[in-house]
Amino acid sequence: METKRGLTGVEKASYGLGAFAKDVVYMMTAAYILYYFQDVMGVSAWAMGVILLGARVFDAFNDPIMGIIVGKTKTRWGKFRPWLLIGTILNAVILYVMFSCPPKLDGPGLVCYAAVTYILWGITYTMMDIPFWSMIPAFTKGGSERENLTTLARSCSGVGAAVVQVLALKIVHFVGEALGGPGDVERVGFQYLALFVGILFVVFTAITCINIKENSTADMETVSVGQMFSSLRHNDQAMAIVVTIVLVDIAMYITSNLVIYFFKYDLGGTGWFDDYTIFNLVAGASQVLAMMGLYPLLRQILKISNIKIFYTGLFMSVIGYVALLILSAAGVKTLAVFLIPGVLIMAASGINNILITVFLANTCDYGELKNNRRDESVIFSMQTFVVKLASGIAAFVASATLAVLNLSDKATTAAEQKIDFAAAVDASRKMGLRMTMTLVPIVVLVIVFFWFKKKYILTDEKVLELSKEVEALHAKEKKQS
Repeated sequence: METKRGLTGVEKASYGLGAFAKDVVYMMTAAYILYYFQDVMGVSAWAMGVILLGARVFDAFNDPIMGIIVGKTKTRWGKFRPWLLIGTILNAVILYVMFSCPPKLDGPGLVCYAAVTYILWGITYTMMDIPFWSMIPAFTKGGSERENLTTLARSCSGVGAAVVQVLALKIVHFVGEALGGPGDVERVGFQYLALFVGILFVVFTAITCINIKENSTADMETVSVGQMFSSLRHNDQAMAIVVTIVLVDIAMYITSNLVIYFFKYDLGGTGWFDDYTIFNLVAGASQVLAMMGLYPLLRQILKISNIKIFYTGLFMSVIGYVALLILSAAGVKTLAVFLIPGVLIMAASGINNILITVFLANTCDYGELKNNRRDESVIFSMQTFVVKLASGIAAFVASATLAVLNLSDKATTAAEQKIDFAAAVDASRKMGLRMTMTLVPIVVLVIVFFWFKKKYILTDEKVLELSKEVEALHAKEKKQS
């Protein structure tokens, strides 16, 4: 095994570009796949719910297998970069195909198209996501270097996600109105947006692969799927973080799936689309600023522990959801007021996105010392799976909510965006939407607090201790080899 050197500025920037691009792709799918197939193409809410959840069940088998394949890979370019590039290219192609649904498809054919393309998108995304995050322990030292790179990567991811949330529909309508027919604005717009995003994805990931080198060449012993889950079960800290990721992401994705419907069918007004865009702009900016500014302030200047910062993020989220429910139930329609809970929720999400990745990376050192195994790919394959599992569960909840409340309206022209859709929605359905968006995430985040407090033991001091022990172990192995 080679000694890990310090990271260069080029390596950091290249990894950040890769993180930016991958989350542009992920957020485009996570935030708009339900809207695209339901409101634009006409797939029923129940069918979409089953598709999105069913794809995650499939991932329960696919993602761990991909982690094992990455672990077995040995090439002169390393074990991570080949799959990172292959997965990116394939995912970019599938992304374009998924958002290029033939307009004449309907009925079972349309449902089948949505199901097949979405499952293929999930498979190919796994191919690149597992090696991308697995690279962190392989080319960074523990402690501050790993935290700093994770902060950078998550900040860039946040920027990518925010860009999609803020600009996606604006670009869709601009391009769709220029290139599509009167009833084809959103369908055509999404198709060209997917093409542009796919190209960006491939170019930025190629830059990452060219400039990032794997300094750690330690072999990862590969195991069967059953042994892998057994290994994960014995790494109690990895299991604690995996469960935490599932719950935190379920809360967040329920919100991200339903927020466009909240503006469309609850706050309403003929300017709902512009309000939605402004809300995403401010909330997305707060997420990025929290990752790039607030977290470093709390961590590096105020010297607050990562665990305490995580609890602070949970508290901010809960306060934001409570405020959102109270304001909407009180009949408030002023956009500026809703920006306050939006900022709280998204800033907290930004901070906690950094922390759960740091926590998960730290469990690699813990697991190596406890189980005599270093399973970056295994552990981070679980992150990929649980993030998609959470998005699938959240999408099913959102789909079921829309179906039960009968909130769906195919809106594909610029003129239709000026309609006040909320005027036709009664108070009980609006309240159902609000409660799903707020109370469900609140309950989930409270569970997260008690689970994490009971299970996670890797304090900052413990992490530094583990890092030193791992370095000593590797030095000893090098002498013996």
